[in-house]
Amino acid sequence: MWTGFRAVLRETHRLRGRHLRGAPAALALALALVAPTATYAQTKVLCLGDSLTEGYGVEPERAFPALVEKKFVDLGKDVRIINAGISGSTSASAVSRLRWQLRGKPDVVLLALGGNDGLRGLRVDQTRKNLDEAIALAKSSGVKVLLAGMKLPPNYGPEYTSDFEEIYPALAKERGIALIPFLLEGVAARPELNLPDGIHPNARGHEIVAETVFSHLRPLL
Repeated sequence: MWTGFRAVLRETHRLRGRHLRGAPAALALALALVAPTATYAQTKVLCLGDSLTEGYGVEPERAFPALVEKKFVDLGKDVRIINAGISGSTSASAVSRLRWQLRGKPDVVLLALGGNDGLRGLRVDQTRKNLDEAIALAKSSGVKVLLAGMKLPPNYGPEYTSDFEEIYPALAKERGIALIPFLLEGVAARPELNLPDGIHPNARGHEIVAETVFSHLRPLL
């Protein structure tokens, strides 16, 4: 490139010396040769979650993050979905994990944590605090947030179950962020769409979860 640049400069000087009108054009060409190339922009979506996001029990390419990415690719959209799901994670890890993942400069974060908090009967107010701090961190970094709501089996008692489920719509409203009312809508409590443990979706279940996530994520991109 520099050889070509020097050649153009020489031509510019030659033309200037002859007082021809083409000199400004030659100089413009020289500047164009060294102008910085526009940075290639790819939309990144970070899926910060637990085993549901990681795709416990299915192949990585059949977990919902990979399926959502494929849906965007099929539409001709350059969207990369980053699967940051870790089995067994609770909301307590949300802020530290998000802080690390923000180094990759995602555009959107799907926050899908809290399910394990509920299954372990952890304090609802602490779960809410953990999620709220993660949302605040994302927003302060200029990252859009899509919050994935979670629900619990009825055997946890009506009061605890209700208080837990209310975390998600309440935070979405207070923080002004997008909400998936229930990540496992159409999948939970359906044996044919879950692994034998009755908690984690099988490959068919992940296809439905992917549809749910895609429909809520697409308007944000």
